[in-house]
Amino acid sequence: MKFRHAAAAITALLVMHAAAGQTATPAKPASAPAPAATAAANPAADPATPGMPKAETATAPAGATAALKPGDATAGQGKAAACGACHGIDGNSTDPQYPRLAGQNEQYIAAQLADFKSGKRMNPIMVGFAQPLSEQDMHDIGAYFAGKASLPGVADQALVEQGQTLYRQGDVDRGIPACMACHGPDGRGNPGAHYPQLTSQHAKYVEARLKGWHDGGTPNDGPRTKIMVSLAQKLDDKDIAAVASYIEGLHTNEPTAAAPATP
Repeated sequence: MKFRHAAAAITALLVMHAAAGQTATPAKPASAPAPAATAAANPAADPATPGMPKAETATAPAGATAALKPGDATAGQGKAAACGACHGIDGNSTDPQYPRLAGQNEQYIAAQLADFKSGKRMNPIMVGFAQPLSEQDMHDIGAYFAGKASLPGVADQALVEQGQTLYRQGDVDRGIPACMACHGPDGRGNPGAHYPQLTSQHAKYVEARLKGWHDGGTPNDGPRTKIMVSLAQKLDDKDIAAVASYIEGLHTNEPTAAAPATP
């Protein structure tokens, strides 16, 4: 009995001490109201204050990005260093499986890099290169290659007549419009409409692209590419070879120095 009384007394004492501690140290409120002086000093922050403008913040909204600047060719030179392994340092690739980029318009290059990064255009090599690039990087790289001169190619003379007809006139009977309607009479393309430059492009590269579209393209092709898919399906193998060859030999009408007379 004595032991039970002692235990009860100790328990009661502990409870009293706990209650006393809580009384002596009042709990802090979760958040103290702002002092009246502060609210008065900054009434714009108080939405209940009539006639006062809403407070403005000096910080940019979440997720905002810096404004995109026009491509910088100087900055693009360093960013395009990795491209040189396949496309050539100046954009004039020597391997026909890789397209020439020299003289290609900035908007088109940037758009293609964005499509590789997003997966709209599939290429295992290009997807890897495009992933770390920002939109500004893409435009800088585009500006760098746009400022380079494309080296002239050579067309197969046996295919020139057929290729020239398709490029400049199309084939009305088969519903094939002239290539120059979008890509220009000199093959320089249309930057505003994102139609690429074709002049001097490798015939083998153009042929491979046309054959790919002829076979149906890919499900993620964009609207402009879908146009090419429908057109390529109206071409046969001879058409494709002829127009691709003509494009490689397509040059501007700029005057060139006369060739020296042969002895």
